[in-house]
Parts: sequence; C-alpha cells; structure tokens
Amino acid sequence: MKKDTLGETNQERCVILGHYIVENNATVRAAAKQFGISKSTVHQDITTKLEQVNRQLHDEVKAVLDKNKQERHLRGGQATKKKYAEISKKRMKQKCT
Repeated sequence: MKKDTLGETNQERCVILGHYIVENNATVRAAAKQFGISKSTVHQDITTKLEQVNRQLHDEVKAVLDKNKQERHLRGGQATKKKYAEISKKRMKQKCT
C-alpha cells in the first residue's frame, strides 16, 4: 500500500475526506483547502476511490456534493452582490472626501 507525504494510505485519505465533507457539509474546494491538497485529488478520492472502499460513505458524500452543486448559483449570486456593495461603499467614501 502506497503512503503519501502525511503517512496515510490513499484509502485512509479518501475515507477521512469523505467524513470531513459529510460532517461539515463541505465543498470539494473547502476540503482541499483544509487538508492542503488539490481539488482534483479530493474529487478523484471521493468519486472513484471512496466508492470502492466505503460505498455507504460514498453515497452520503455524493448527496452533500449534489446539494452543493444545486446551491452554487445562489452562493455565486451572493458573492457578486457583496462585491458590488463593497465597490459602492468605496465610491461613496471617495465622494465624501
């Protein structure tokens, strides 16, 4: 069994990632940032490797990721709204000074 730099096997890593995503309702991006690995690695681990290691956990992770996928357009809209609100505040400050 091949071990990565953290000393864990790929199977252990995909299970750890799966539990993290389910427990925290996390996105692939958030999990990648938390564990210091790429989004591609997280996605590969939880879509293909986890299915072979722990089918039940894979199904739970898939449900979380599907929910996140359905909601991402809402999060994107909120981020855009926040961005333009900040730009508007900056412009108002500049006009006042």
